[in-house]
Amino acid sequence: MSRPRIVIVGAGFAGYRTARELSRLARGRADITLLNPTDYFLYLPLLPQVAAGLLEPRRVTVSLSATLPRVRLVLGEADDIDLDARTVHYSDPEGGGGTLEYDRLVLAAGSVNKLLPIPGVAEHAHGFRGLPEALYLRDHVTRQVELAAAAEDSKGCAARCTFVVVGAGYTGTEVAAHGQMYTDAQVRKQRLREGMRPRWILLDVAPRVLPEMDERLSRTADRVLRERGVDVRMGTSVKEATHGGVLLTDGEFVDTRTIVWCVGVRPDPLADSLDLPMERGRLLVDPYLQVPGRPEVFACGDAAAVPDLENPGQYTPMTAQHAWRHGKVCARNIAASFGDGERRPYRHRDLGFVVDLGGAKAAANPLGVALSGVAAGAVTRGYHLAAMPGNRVRVAADWLLDAVLPRQAVQLGLVRSWSVPLDTASPELARVPDGGQQGPGAGIGAEAREGPGAAASPDAAGTDPAKGRPGGEPARNRPDAEPADEDRAGKHGAGAPAGSRSAPRRGDHHPAPGPVKRTDTPDEGDR
Repeated sequence: MSRPRIVIVGAGFAGYRTARELSRLARGRADITLLNPTDYFLYLPLLPQVAAGLLEPRRVTVSLSATLPRVRLVLGEADDIDLDARTVHYSDPEGGGGTLEYDRLVLAAGSVNKLLPIPGVAEHAHGFRGLPEALYLRDHVTRQVELAAAAEDSKGCAARCTFVVVGAGYTGTEVAAHGQMYTDAQVRKQRLREGMRPRWILLDVAPRVLPEMDERLSRTADRVLRERGVDVRMGTSVKEATHGGVLLTDGEFVDTRTIVWCVGVRPDPLADSLDLPMERGRLLVDPYLQVPGRPEVFACGDAAAVPDLENPGQYTPMTAQHAWRHGKVCARNIAASFGDGERRPYRHRDLGFVVDLGGAKAAANPLGVALSGVAAGAVTRGYHLAAMPGNRVRVAADWLLDAVLPRQAVQLGLVRSWSVPLDTASPELARVPDGGQQGPGAGIGAEAREGPGAAASPDAAGTDPAKGRPGGEPARNRPDAEPADEDRAGKHGAGAPAGSRSAPRRGDHHPAPGPVKRTDTPDEGDR
């Protein structure tokens, strides 16, 4: 009898945990294949520390081949799934492709940046979902402070030293908190004009910071941010984004060269055309994480709408905690489907949250006990060290070095503005000049201006950098480009054959999408 073939799409929190648990349970009795565009698992909660120069990028990445020795890693992105033939077609990083056959399929493709139909956002803002985006932000913020220090006019200096973060959820709050500390440390060595200091603005339409969390955590985070100098504005968002700044919903125009988009996430578009039941972009599954009518297909993490048995009628939120625990249950239920053990429903009660606010400051409520200050900071860092599946010693060493040595505020130029467009189905990959995508090293030596709207502006010689790049790739976030033929989220709409089961190609990169068409609702989960 041949060994069962299990294909896992995606190596985020859910996919990685599924692969790890399955390899332990199977003990070599199954062929487990993990399909992922990168060769690492990204520990997303520590990404703001990478952007702030506290952690080196490799510290938050865990090698898949090193930590999953009994799992076959295939580099690529799924672009077509035939549920009847039980095959997954994928595109690899070098333009090739292949087909994987399965007996059990796990869809754990995760989530991508959420877009709202706000003019200029897709062209001038950058997301914060992948390592390339964090590396870009680190370089960009460093450069803006350096340019501001050399600016001859006060208006230009103020604009470069103003950083707008949209979204006061988990990610946006940490980005603003760490960002303010990073730039304050930078200007102590590189003085700005008299009376000026870096200014971070945190916006959200919600009435308070961290609206999805306990109010005590919210109050703690709000207090720390304001004491540090962050301009916290609740009930306010962006009405329009331009190359020179943002127009807020209260009518104020803020001059800035930096817009960080942290309004939340939306499910990966992979499953849009699988002809399966959906719930607001997520695959509907039963409490056992199986797709109704397709017992061989499992889904977990942000891509799945998992019933919340603790709150009947609701689905588990799109958080790393739930995705990590989904993976464990998914692996056990797959093993049970082959007769190894009994399947169990997914049930989980939150044990608390931690929010790292930089330095010794944090907000945490382990087991419902609200903490702040040094105690919360210790709990937060202890939690991250315990939760990381690797690199614990290296992360702890970086934290120790940061406590005794100044950070290195240098820009490496590894990722350019046009390499990390906001409107992308693959935030974990950086765009490259030939129209494809690759890892974080993309864009080295490329001639492109930086900052919001960089791809829309000609360089000093009057040449559009996007057009001047090898391969003539049109910049996806260039506002004057021709609209794409179809919106990615609805790619197989009116023009698709009836009953088509081919998913949108995550590896396809069309010309600029033109006006943003998505109308994602603002209450989807934020990390």
